[in-house]
Amino acid sequence: MAENNQTMAVNRDRVIIRTSVIGILTNVLLAAFKATVGILSNSIAVILDAVNNLSDALSSVITIVGTKLAGRLPDKKHPLGYGRIEYLSAMIVSGIVLYAGITSAVESVKKIIHPEKPDYSTVSLIIIAVAVVAKVVLGKYVKAQGKKVNSGSLVASGSDALNDAILSTSVLVCALIFKFTGLSLEAWVGIVIAVFIIKAGIDMMKETLNEILGARADKELTIRIKQLMTEEKEIRGAYDLVINNYGPDKNLVSIHMEIPDTMSARDIDKLTRKLERKIYKETGMIVAAVGIYAYNTEDTKAGEIQKNVRELVMSHEWAVQMHGFYLDTVAKEIRFDVVMSFDIRPREGLKVLYEELGKVYPDYDIEISPDVDVSD
Repeated sequence: MAENNQTMAVNRDRVIIRTSVIGILTNVLLAAFKATVGILSNSIAVILDAVNNLSDALSSVITIVGTKLAGRLPDKKHPLGYGRIEYLSAMIVSGIVLYAGITSAVESVKKIIHPEKPDYSTVSLIIIAVAVVAKVVLGKYVKAQGKKVNSGSLVASGSDALNDAILSTSVLVCALIFKFTGLSLEAWVGIVIAVFIIKAGIDMMKETLNEILGARADKELTIRIKQLMTEEKEIRGAYDLVINNYGPDKNLVSIHMEIPDTMSARDIDKLTRKLERKIYKETGMIVAAVGIYAYNTEDTKAGEIQKNVRELVMSHEWAVQMHGFYLDTVAKEIRFDVVMSFDIRPREGLKVLYEELGKVYPDYDIEISPDVDVSD
């Protein structure tokens, strides 16, 4: 399993680096051509488009550096590896894009206040048109590679390149309008370009922040993992699924399973090891911990009490789920977990449940564990 992980990581890093290098070379060439055209034609819109390409090239450099750092082997200080560095590199990329957008806006406003007429040649128009096509091809390629290897930085770069193609098209249209009508829309197009760049930077930053903070796990994935668990005849339910992310394709899973109270430690050990292999094979997720809920198999009274408790608990709108119920008639204990929505504080919900259940079952010691609604 470890060797397989390492091979996949190496291949992933190669794809990211190769794609980023292609992006750097393409953007540097485009920036050079556009800068030349912009200076010769006195076009602020073309110059800003060149600056945008240059920022894209710098973003690709940071992506490569981030990938190399994230690919470092785990050590004693960082036993789960350096994968999250990729999120930091993506954050830096979004910062660069945002800075480029703000700078473009400032320069465009200056040109509106102090306008200068551009002078486009046929060659310059052809160069801008070729740049549009190149950006579309590059954007689709980089985005596809990013989705293929689950790289947020590459997907963001690809999306940014496609946005750039739209902006370059607006520059071309602006140039053609001036060429045939003499109407200069340079500075105003520059403002539009700036707004697009700023929006792209903010969107990229939001997405990366979600990854760093910890977003809700993918619904289809969590349902699939629970399905794989409950396919085993011993498991009646799977709950409390948490996926801890330590970088792209580096996920550790913890989950609780509900099993009969008659299973031995040997049986449980055999079952959990089987689950670890099964879930990794089917989803690529590494099962780091499996908790246990026992359910009553011999006490007939437990079923009736569980039904009554469930009805009482689930009568509250903020109660999302109840699980892990166990009744010990000898020790006079009732214990279970309740998943509460974010509409109520756990302490408040527990207070309500303890008061209500205490009145119905005064002879029992009731233990309720509040769970956070972390996954579907």
